[in-house]
Amino acid sequence: MYSANHETSFPRTAALHCPPCQGLMRHIEVYGPHLRFSAAHFTTFGGECEPLHGHNYAVSARLEGELTPDSWLFDFVTLRRIVASLCEELDHAFLLPSRNPHLAIERSDGHYRIAFADRRYVIPEAEVRALPIDNSTAERLAEWLAGRLADELRARRAANLTSVAVTVEEAPGQSASYALTTAAQ
Repeated sequence: MYSANHETSFPRTAALHCPPCQGLMRHIEVYGPHLRFSAAHFTTFGGECEPLHGHNYAVSARLEGELTPDSWLFDFVTLRRIVASLCEELDHAFLLPSRNPHLAIERSDGHYRIAFADRRYVIPEAEVRALPIDNSTAERLAEWLAGRLADELRARRAANLTSVAVTVEEAPGQSASYALTTAAQ
């Protein structure tokens, strides 16, 4: 039974009270109900195309690096705002993998016309997010989001960061993650 007076088996050290130690990697992570988007998509695989459907995606982001002179890795509020903004870009849209070699894609008259074999879709341009990816899988969405997040962090001169990772959950219990190293290493 747990007690507030219970001593843990972990050794008590001065680590929590010591000055910042050089060379240690730290990380922060943001996730939660405001880091979500709902979107429609289909994926192609093995010469097939799954039916058009949607997900209520959840996104989390993790940054690794060294502390700044002010003992920050990065501001949580700013990170949450950046990730929420990226989610908002994708919310209530059709995710079009514009580099998919199996799709015939035409953009004209304010619409995207998308074809796969005998299937045809015509979707208003305003409802499409044409992403520079080859398939709209959770794996590729995580990679695209991680790249966009890394760009935003570089623009904010977050030179202390060494890694940016994003996880995209497309349904409870199934997610994909992508991590990239940044120039700080």
